Amino acid sequence: KYLLVFDFDETIINENSDDSIVRAAPGQALPEHIRQTFREGFYNEYMQRVLTYMGDQGVKMGDFKTVYENIPLSPGMPDLFQFLSKNHELFEITLISDANMFGIEANLRAAGFYSLFRKIFSNPSGFDKRGYFTLGPYHSHKCLDCPANMCKRKILTEYLAERAQEEVEFERVFYVGDGANDFCPSVTLTSSDVAFPRKGYPMHRMTQEMEKKQPGAFQATVVPWESAAEVARYLQEVLKK
Repeated sequence: KYLLVFDFDETIINENSDDSIVRAAPGQALPEHIRQTFREGFYNEYMQRVLTYMGDQGVKMGDFKTVYENIPLSPGMPDLFQFLSKNHELFEITLISDANMFGIEANLRAAGFYSLFRKIFSNPSGFDKRGYFTLGPYHSHKCLDCPANMCKRKILTEYLAERAQEEVEFERVFYVGDGANDFCPSVTLTSSDVAFPRKGYPMHRMTQEMEKKQPGAFQATVVPWESAAEVARYLQEVLKK
């Protein structure tokens, strides 16, 4: 069995969903005083402030849901998901995302692919008594390269250990992502694994830089993609062998 790990923002979907939900805000924009509170590495805290502002403006659960449901999938992603549906028994599929549970679930259910995923790891979210959309951090960690609320390497490592305890060993791990926070877990992949960075995005650039600086240090095979159909084709070849 193979483990297939997906990122969500700008990987499964063709946008950053945190930016997308601003479409539900009055005038589809945020006021400058909120935007100025953003600090590098503390995006989750920033989004908590954004959501409080939107709640104050009367943006409701249904408004957010509509936005999430309408975010387009990335090029070729439906093809890849169709392929995975047909070969479901060969792949265990998980999703690790710094977005939020409510948004991911709304989007994947609308697209018809929610049931493909065995497990989704993302920031906890929901609606409080006032009907405000609330967001929390996923966990805390000691990784210096990742945002304060989530280290995907920690999540992936713990998941593999947990599955090993349940006597599930994966022949290979495939990781599909785009961002710097996807580079962190992909560094732990072995030479039999495959990293699929989206072409021209930070994860792709970082694998290239590492290869230049320390040839051979990045062990996984790197297969960049522009359309997820390329990922499907690669996996098809793997199954033929």
